[in-house]
Amino acid sequence: MNCSPVFKTIIFLQVMCSAFAQKAIPINIQKEVKGKNTYVINRDIEFINEPSHRGIRLDARYGDGIVWLKNMAFRNGSIEFDVRGKDIKQHSFVGIAFHGEDTLTYEAIYLRPFNFKAETEPFKSRAIQYIARPDYRWQVLREEFSGKYEKPINPPPDPNAWIKVRVVVQGNTISAYINDNKDPSLVVESLGALKSGSIGFFVADTSGGDFANLVITKTD
Repeated sequence: MNCSPVFKTIIFLQVMCSAFAQKAIPINIQKEVKGKNTYVINRDIEFINEPSHRGIRLDARYGDGIVWLKNMAFRNGSIEFDVRGKDIKQHSFVGIAFHGEDTLTYEAIYLRPFNFKAETEPFKSRAIQYIARPDYRWQVLREEFSGKYEKPINPPPDPNAWIKVRVVVQGNTISAYINDNKDPSLVVESLGALKSGSIGFFVADTSGGDFANLVITKTD
């Protein structure tokens, strides 16, 4: 079948738009911090310069902490990053916030490294957590939807090592993959009030954390 020049042009533009929409965007987080393109909530930052990880470290203190990226609206796509917490019980909560509006309204997925190697329940099933503030903090979700918004990670990672996380958002479905595992460790339906917003590195109460190698892919 011979296609008209106009039809070929339309197909070409559709392919180009699709490729552009799905382009991966590496973020040099140190450059963003130095350029004052971040908004830091309740944490101090220092730089990490390791052979495979040039990123940032957030200090530990009471209250949640977020490093928001300015001018980076995100709706659907994937957020990939490396994160490192610590094997300290109840004092290491590290992850990513997205669809953020301010310090009180956002969704987040975070890890509890101190539960990675747990052999007994319920701690074994509390390795990765989804929240949607302000209404759906972990306490509410655990009480009202037990076992739905927090899951184990198999195989369990080293709680003191760098961990690769990929969060995929497509409409109301949010999935989280750990260390290039084929299957997601967590799949949930979004409870967030917003469907688009900012992205930020997230640490929960009393926790610090290390972050590097951020790549954002938007699909719309």
